[in-house]
Amino acid sequence: MVTVEELFAIDTLLSAEEREIRDTVAAFAAQRLRPHIADWFEAGTFPAREIAPELGKLGLLGMHLEGYGCAGMSATAYGLACQELEAVDSGVRSMVSVQGSLAMTAIHKFGSEEQKQRWLPEMAAGTALGCFGLTEPDFGSNPGGMRTRAVRDGDDWVLNGAKMWITNGTVADVAVVWAYAHEGDAKPVVRGFLVPAGTPGFTAREMHHKLSLRASVTAELDFDDVRLPADAVLPDSRGLSSPLACLSEARFGIVFGALGAARDCLSAAIDYSRTREVFDKPLAGYQLTQAKLADMALEVGKGQLLALHLGRLKDRGEITAEQISAGKLNSTREAIAIARECRTILGANGITLDYPVLRHANNLESVLTYEGTAEVHQLVLGKALTDANAFR
Repeated sequence: MVTVEELFAIDTLLSAEEREIRDTVAAFAAQRLRPHIADWFEAGTFPAREIAPELGKLGLLGMHLEGYGCAGMSATAYGLACQELEAVDSGVRSMVSVQGSLAMTAIHKFGSEEQKQRWLPEMAAGTALGCFGLTEPDFGSNPGGMRTRAVRDGDDWVLNGAKMWITNGTVADVAVVWAYAHEGDAKPVVRGFLVPAGTPGFTAREMHHKLSLRASVTAELDFDDVRLPADAVLPDSRGLSSPLACLSEARFGIVFGALGAARDCLSAAIDYSRTREVFDKPLAGYQLTQAKLADMALEVGKGQLLALHLGRLKDRGEITAEQISAGKLNSTREAIAIARECRTILGANGITLDYPVLRHANNLESVLTYEGTAEVHQLVLGKALTDANAFR
């Protein structure tokens, strides 16, 4: 027997350090996370405050950032870590992505030196958590339509609005909140604000009744005349390009991460097919089963090769937003198809939490949608190919 990685000789494309990082994360995930993930998913909970410091000790929080206690690893190494975390559950990878690629990246890219010193070392260690408030109840794919407003009042800012589907929202020590900033007669511009937990007027409510990403903390954020000091604003954030730059960082992690979920489903289906007997022989011995497994292995392998290529481009500083969109679209679309196909191999057993496939499939419904729906990424690619904007 060979694994997908062996079939495509993936290890030959990785450095010794990259293989070591991947294997270290995989071992941690297998020992610390996998034994509990089905119970967390069923209970609709995730012990983020407990797990985050352990992830911090491994250097996984903001691992692709430089300085301030961050590991300064390559983009490819970060992607490989995301793959191993999402092989356990998309909720785990989401927590790491929101912490590092969204909240920490926003502070790192657009914050003042004082803001960086205040928050990044603790966030890298996992002793402080962050969240990223961009999506609103009525504005997801069109973030430019956001209604959240920050109005200058003397030396302060007064923030009003609401955010929705915010990972880590109720456990975060600080929220990075995006709002249209109104200052005098100047045209309003999107800016980022740091809102510490406990600030008067700021409330976070955990969202329940989810059928996807259940092992993840998801919240609604409300801002009712939240008064912030002048130094709450991220000084270098101006325009919608600022939050979108952070989203590109997180999407890159999904390119690798979704393939981890797909690979885990495929592994479960292969193991099951070799031991499950149907009409007096193993399910793996039937041509239809082998055809399914071969097709899925091909897509996982092709996806990994694309992800690694994009990782190398990113490490050289050559990657484009359109290329990240292509990777995110491919990985999520193929991963959810693989999860559903694997469920058919497992039959009725595939719907239980004794196996990971339907849990992954449910999670991937969210991963397919967040940080740019499949349709949005199709339009991004369509615009790049035709130079015609079809968003409006």
